Amino acid sequence: MRLGSRPALINVETQVSHYRLIRRFGAALALVVALYSLAGAAVVFADAPVTLSQGLNWNSAAARDFYSRDQGSRIMPLKWITALQQINGQPFMTDALARYGYLKNDVSDPPGLPIGFTVAGSGNSQIIGMTCAACHTRQIEAEGKTYRIDGGPALVDFQRFLADLDAAMNKVLADQPTFLGFAHAVLGSTSTPDQQATLRKSVADWFLPFHTIIQRGLPKNAWGVGRADAVGMIFNRVTGLDIGTTTDHVIAKNVREASAPTRYPFLWNAAIQDKTQWPGFAKNGTDKLALARNLGEVYGVFAEFHPRKESSRLLGVNYLADNSVNFSGLKALEDLIRKISPPKWPWAVDAALAGEGKKIFNRHTANGGCTDCHGIQRNLDKTWKTPLLDVGTDSREYEVMSWTADSGVLSGASIPFAVPPLKPIENAFNILHVAVAGSILQHDLPLVMAAETKAHALLPGSPVALLTRRISGAFVLAPQVAGTPQFKYEARVMEGIWAAAPYLHNGSVPTLAELLKPSKDRVATFKVGPAYDTVNVGIAVDQPGLNSITATTDCGARNSGNSRCGHPYGTALMPAEKKALLEYLKTL
Repeated sequence: MRLGSRPALINVETQVSHYRLIRRFGAALALVVALYSLAGAAVVFADAPVTLSQGLNWNSAAARDFYSRDQGSRIMPLKWITALQQINGQPFMTDALARYGYLKNDVSDPPGLPIGFTVAGSGNSQIIGMTCAACHTRQIEAEGKTYRIDGGPALVDFQRFLADLDAAMNKVLADQPTFLGFAHAVLGSTSTPDQQATLRKSVADWFLPFHTIIQRGLPKNAWGVGRADAVGMIFNRVTGLDIGTTTDHVIAKNVREASAPTRYPFLWNAAIQDKTQWPGFAKNGTDKLALARNLGEVYGVFAEFHPRKESSRLLGVNYLADNSVNFSGLKALEDLIRKISPPKWPWAVDAALAGEGKKIFNRHTANGGCTDCHGIQRNLDKTWKTPLLDVGTDSREYEVMSWTADSGVLSGASIPFAVPPLKPIENAFNILHVAVAGSILQHDLPLVMAAETKAHALLPGSPVALLTRRISGAFVLAPQVAGTPQFKYEARVMEGIWAAAPYLHNGSVPTLAELLKPSKDRVATFKVGPAYDTVNVGIAVDQPGLNSITATTDCGARNSGNSRCGHPYGTALMPAEKKALLEYLKTL
C-alpha cells in the first residue's frame, strides 16, 4: 500500500454480526480477509485515487501512455535494479518506490514500476529509465480522499532516491556477500567466476560516473519533497559525466553542488507558453523549440550521451555516436502534454465570493494587477506571453546559470549561425546549448558529408541554415545590466494554480493564503507532503504520511536558495478581499 494511504476496506457479502465482530477485534482482520479471499470474495482497496477532469482530450488511455512512454532515459539494466537490495536488506524496488513519493502504476509493464518509470529493450537487455510523469504527476489527500492530478508537480523526494540508489550500489561493490547475492540474482546461481568478474566490472563502470555526480552534486541541505535543482543537475550530467575525453567520459571537476532547488512546474499549458524554465531561458512555441526543451531535460535524467569528434561530420562532432535519446518518444510526450488541461477544483466553491475575487484579480492599480503578469496575453504566433520579472524572490538559480565548465570533447564545437565555437573553459549553459542543437541537427539532416561539400552545406540558404534558424535562440540567457543585477523568473498564467503548491519558484511558501502575506509574516518552516488544505489553498500543516521539512530564510538572505522573500502583490489587500481572491483562484 502507498505510504500515507488510508486503511484497506473489505467489500464482501457477509452478515452484519460478522462485520461488527471484525471491527471489534481488529487483530483478526487480516485472517478474515484471507479467508474471504480464498472463498472467492472481492477485496477492494479504498486508496484508489479520484481522477480529476482535465479536459476532453485527456482520458485514461492518454494518461497510461504518459505514465510509461520512453524518452530515452537509461538508469541501469532492469535485472540489476530488480536484484538490488536496500541497505536494510529489503529489495530496492519494494513498495514500487512509494517511500520516495512515487505513485503506483496499476498497468506498468513489467508490474511493480511506479508512474514515470519506463523499460526499454527486450529480454536480458531491458533497461529501466524515467519519463516526464515521474516528476509531473501529483496526488493530494483531503477530506478522506486521494486525488490524481496529471501534469501536476510531483511530491517526490528525488534526492533521497538518488542517494539511496548510490548507497545500495556501493554496497554491491564493497561487500562480497552482497555482491554474490546480487550476482546470483542477475546471472543465476550457476554463474561462473568469469561471468561474475565481468558483471563486477560492468557495475564498477556504471558506478564511477553515478557516484561522482551523487557525491559532488547532491547538496548537504537536502532539496526535500517536491523540489530539485533540475538545471544544476542537467549541467552536472552533461558537462561532468558526458563530454570527458577519457574512456569513462567523466570530468569530475565540472560537477558542482546543485543547491538551488525549485519546485517542479505544472505541465498544462506549458506547450503554448512563449518561454519555459523558471528563469525563462527556453524559447518555446514550435515543434523544434519543444524538442530542444525536452532534449535538454532527458540529457539530465539518465540519458546516455557521449559525443565524439569526427572530422567527417559536418559539424565536426558525432552527437549521436552513443546517444540513447528516443526522438519519437519525445515527440509523443509533447503531443500528450498538449492534451493535458488544468484540473478542475473538486470541492464546492462560493460562486458569489469567487465573482468578487475575479474583480480583484482583474483590477488594475498603480502597482499593477494580477492580470498584468498572470493573465492570458496572446502573441501573434498564438503562444501566450510569459513575462519575466524580478519581484524580489530567491536569486540562487542565477548562480547556476553562470557556472563555467571544461568543455571536453566539445571544445571548439559550434552551431552554424547560432553558437560560436566553445572555448576550453565555457559557460555550462552554452555547452548544453551546443549539445542539444547539435543533436537535433544531426538527427534531422544527413550530416556525414565529404569535406569538399561542407562549404556549400554551411551557406546561409542551405538546409542546415534553415533548420538552425528554427532552433536558434532555443536557449537564451537574459542579459544582466552592469551594477544592477536582476533575477527574473517567469510569471505563468494561473490556470490550475491551486494544484501547484508550494509556491514561488523555489517552493518556499506553502499556501496561496501565505503568499498573500508580507514576506516577514510568512511561515518560516513547514512540512511538505500530499495532505492538502482546501481553505488556505495549498500544503496542509499536518502531514501524517511522506513529508519533509522546508526551512526558509527571510529577505536578508535572498540568495540562500530557500528565501521566502518577494512577490509583494496582493499582500496589502484587506482580509475580506484576500478571501475572495482565494475563492476565485480555486476556479482557474
